[in-house]
Amino acid sequence: MVKHLTDLLTTPTPQGAAADQPRSYEDAIFDKIKEKFPLIIFSCVQLASKLSLHSHIIDNNTAVQFLHSVGHSVSKQALLETELMILKGLEFRLNAPNPLTYVEILLEVLGHNEPSIPVEHLYGLCCYVLQFVSLQKTAIYGTLLKTTTRCVSPSREQRYHNHLYATFSDVLGQVVSVMVEWASCLIGS
Repeated sequence: MVKHLTDLLTTPTPQGAAADQPRSYEDAIFDKIKEKFPLIIFSCVQLASKLSLHSHIIDNNTAVQFLHSVGHSVSKQALLETELMILKGLEFRLNAPNPLTYVEILLEVLGHNEPSIPVEHLYGLCCYVLQFVSLQKTAIYGTLLKTTTRCVSPSREQRYHNHLYATFSDVLGQVVSVMVEWASCLIGS
């Protein structure tokens, strides 16, 4: 949104447009944004649904119907253009993968494939374990490194050339190991 506003404000005023209206150019831009704001907000929600809610995506037909029902006349083309504007503003970088994102995706798949598993309960447990692992990540890695290298103070070379370094940086691997551990605990109990 900031990028879009900056682009609008730095675009030169068209010849003759300033003479037509007594108000400022900034006021005209504000009015333009005010008209499009509900569409921009809804497009952000729609993008988030496409990114996170794989089984409950808000499609364009539903989006247009909803916007019409709340009094905003908008076309599918305008919706797509707004979505593209948002994506360009974000430079197409929608999210940075993190352990919780992976947990949510994997639990959604697990819940879909095996409905008998208590996914909501498992989600809460995974969050606690991820929190612990995140807070203790360096200590856990350090202990594993000392054990595998059999050295109390591993050198810089040993730290970066050890196969554990890749594991330390592998967020998805951490998530899967946490989920497998908790799933085995739940199934075993």
